[in-house]
Amino acid sequence: MDNAIWNNNIRERTSNEGASGYLTIDLSAISRNYEKLSATLSPAKAAAVVKADAYGLGATKIATTLFAAGCRHFFVAHFCEATELKPHLSDEARIFVLNGLQPGNETPAAEAGIIPVLNSMEQLQLWSATARALDRRLPAVLQFDTGMSRLGFPPEERALLADELRGKNDIEILFIMSHLASADDENSQQNGDQLAEMRRIAEEFPAFSVCFANSGGVFLGSEYHGVLARPGIALYGGAPNNGETNPMEPVVRLDVAVIQTRTVPAGTHVGYGATHVTKNETRLATIAAGYADGLPRSLSDRGAVYVNGVRLPIVGRVSMDSITIDISALPAGTLSLGSLVEVIGPNQTLEMLSADAGTISYEMLTSLGHRYRRQYR
Repeated sequence: MDNAIWNNNIRERTSNEGASGYLTIDLSAISRNYEKLSATLSPAKAAAVVKADAYGLGATKIATTLFAAGCRHFFVAHFCEATELKPHLSDEARIFVLNGLQPGNETPAAEAGIIPVLNSMEQLQLWSATARALDRRLPAVLQFDTGMSRLGFPPEERALLADELRGKNDIEILFIMSHLASADDENSQQNGDQLAEMRRIAEEFPAFSVCFANSGGVFLGSEYHGVLARPGIALYGGAPNNGETNPMEPVVRLDVAVIQTRTVPAGTHVGYGATHVTKNETRLATIAAGYADGLPRSLSDRGAVYVNGVRLPIVGRVSMDSITIDISALPAGTLSLGSLVEVIGPNQTLEMLSADAGTISYEMLTSLGHRYRRQYR
């Protein structure tokens, strides 16, 4: 959408709705990102990681949009996320729980058709016992640790696992998987080390297909793809690789309303702790979002927002519900009560804001609060 048209539309919505901030999520852009990832992966398939409420953007809306775009495999982190999402998707969709199941969730998961990623012998044995109790074969995925030391069967348990699976027919292994730890850095030696380990595992378990690449792994080359990849941040417009031009289309825009403007003399203290003192007469605006809304305190005296392409620095400490910005670079009268400033948008990407905050786009995106009026378009 043209930026001038967008600004006019958002101003009209503000006057009608009075929200203190607008988080706009472009569902069409998510669909196009999925199509781009699918084309890059072909003939492998693209799943969608929709954990943490689809990275904070709304799992139901995002998953149904991706299903319409052709996605049939969805990954969440926890069983509760799977049960919340399940009623909103067709039976054609498969929902996988990356962390596996906590004891006691096996039978509800089996009855709901939710598929665990098995990370340990204990999870495998509990799932197998559930299959025997229900007298039916249950699907699962096996995860292996290839060097991240987070989740999955460790190398020393692979022989025991192979023995355990030999002759076992109560579990249907859909594929084997692992997770890349450094795929956002295409030059990292760890990528090649993990690929070599995944190949050894595939040789030890030749009956099963491989699921390997995450967002960064999609762009490392076809040898990382397997039959199914699991992009997450790339779907939501985040850069899959550090230091590279982002190939993904932006998905989110965040605009926050002005509460108050004022002009202060030189020597004025701004914000908690008087950490900022004006050097000259300064025009300030206070906007209606803070660290409770996912704009972290680390943006204090270092981040910025934009109006009409002009960078307006944050001055003083970020508060729980508000942030003060220096608007001296704008013509007097540009901003007033209810005016909107761009926090994420054409002038400031998610990665730019995250870098100013000293964090990563994943954390920034999943932290954006629910006090913004969420708009899907």
